Amino acid sequence: MSYSVLGGGEAFWRPSNQMGVLNTDLAKQLGVDGFGARLWRLRPGQASTKHRHRLTAELYVVLDGEGRMRVDEDSLVLPRLSAVFVSPDSVRQLFNDGDADVLWLVFGAPGEAANTLEMDEETMAFIYPEGPKALPPELASDG
Repeated sequence: MSYSVLGGGEAFWRPSNQMGVLNTDLAKQLGVDGFGARLWRLRPGQASTKHRHRLTAELYVVLDGEGRMRVDEDSLVLPRLSAVFVSPDSVRQLFNDGDADVLWLVFGAPGEAANTLEMDEETMAFIYPEGPKALPPELASDG
């Protein structure tokens, strides 16, 4: 078959392994190999993992809400429909310090194993230089 379809109400959503952020693996559900594609819904006070990759470059698109993101030392505020390209070696993290949900579409290529439950310690240390549950300063608690 030359295409596959995943209807809007058919996507399987689950909390991420480390941060509990709702996401759906579009590429897997569509049977796509070679790149990753996910929707991430960050509720107020949530963040994705602070991470980098060995091979995968990623394209982030804010579909709904106002997106907040850190890339290396830069903090970005992104209005709806903004896009950001991040090279593999840059450390990046989505977060939501606002009052409403933010929906992101994230594409990555080439595909790279990303299941934290299956990574060895060396890979975990490279991918997550501050650990898989590090929060950005905007969400770090004072107490």
